[in-house]
Amino acid sequence: MKQKIVGYQQDDEQHWVAKLVCGHNQHVRHNPPWTKRDWVVTESGREKMLGFELNCVKCEQGAVRDWF
Repeated sequence: MKQKIVGYQQDDEQHWVAKLVCGHNQHVRHNPPWTKRDWVVTESGREKMLGFELNCVKCEQGAVRDWF
């Protein structure tokens, strides 16, 4: 299920996590060669992606929200 990014935070290992409108969190790491997300590494890149829709696996699984 597609959900919009509404904010970001960093986890304990300083990896970026997107906060989705549905209340779930999703890691948005930039770890080539498996995941190439250059926009994650800069504040301006992250700001440009606000509103972008990511597939939320937690919604599909019916998981409890991570935040409210």
